[in-house]
Amino acid sequence: MPAPKPASRSRTKVKTGCATCRIRKIKCDEAKPFCEKCVKTGRKCDGYESVFRAFSSTSQPIAKPYATALGHDRVKAETLLSSGDLNRYFSTKTIFDVELSCNEEAEQVLQAALTNDSIRHALLSLRALRENFEPKKEGHASGVGEQQRLSYNFGLQQYSKALTCLASNLACPSPDSLKSTLLCCQVLISVEQVRGNFAAMGLHVIRGLNILREYRARPYLTANGLKTARHSGLPSLDVFIIKLFAAPCKFTERQTLEASSILTAPVETNDRKLAPNMRAQLTKVGTSTIALLEKTKDIQSEEQAQSLLLERKGLLDGLDSWLGALESLQSKSMSDNFLRIFYLILKIILLGTLETSPNLDAKLKEESKQLQGLANLVNQ
Repeated sequence: MPAPKPASRSRTKVKTGCATCRIRKIKCDEAKPFCEKCVKTGRKCDGYESVFRAFSSTSQPIAKPYATALGHDRVKAETLLSSGDLNRYFSTKTIFDVELSCNEEAEQVLQAALTNDSIRHALLSLRALRENFEPKKEGHASGVGEQQRLSYNFGLQQYSKALTCLASNLACPSPDSLKSTLLCCQVLISVEQVRGNFAAMGLHVIRGLNILREYRARPYLTANGLKTARHSGLPSLDVFIIKLFAAPCKFTERQTLEASSILTAPVETNDRKLAPNMRAQLTKVGTSTIALLEKTKDIQSEEQAQSLLLERKGLLDGLDSWLGALESLQSKSMSDNFLRIFYLILKIILLGTLETSPNLDAKLKEESKQLQGLANLVNQ
């Protein structure tokens, strides 16, 4: 007589995984913005809308302007933000009156938001989270805590919706969906910056640059010669990212100044004096990289391409020299880690410009892995 089967224990149903893993009834690793199990198996990750169910505010009054946005999902882009406000919201550095020079990118995003759900939700998220982040003026303290909670929760809800729409865009790539994906990626990078989630920000950067490279937004060289861009109208996400990181970081500079005034160790003081120079050198490489990308867009001949390859090599050599100089400082501060992230971003962008080869793909994967690892470290 067979032994009776032990009574099965009831298990609590998991409600926090991505929609795809929940349908497949497997444990989700909950990586953001898309889970690694879906990515590694080639499946479409349908996002994490259920994660934000706890933030639903339908049972309680929602303060303006968020009530309007929730009630009218098709809110016009011009009512979301002006191009000037969006240019400022793209980076938290602008709270210290830093000029970002992303007005053209802002206008592109706002125009696309008129017809694209993912971008519209991403903009609503950025506006809500940035307004929650901004210092509150004196005399407006009444109800600030509740307003901040509502705006933050609304920002998370809209972020979840943006990811869901973005996953749909990526499931069926087309020139229009690729364009909207890259524009949405710009906004989501800014969303993660204002949230302080640099690990997710790194993931958006890496995947956005991968899309630009995979779909060949600019002319490129192969063994058979110069090829024209496959999708010449795609947004220059790489230029946008360089602008974000190249903008002066007065917050870091202020912290450095305050720290140096109370430190007495001469080695630390010397390192801090050298760090601004390191940033200036890296920013110069970033500016030259933007110029190279603009010239690459207009290549007409293989001779021009070969000339730009030499220019690209000079910039890559300059990056290697820069890293050697930074390593000689033996400094591991937070600001230096952000400089290293900027360095890796520039290297990935330059490596992916003009040239194509299997060896290059392997190198790019390794550099991207380092970038994500450093972003994860900064996030801790």
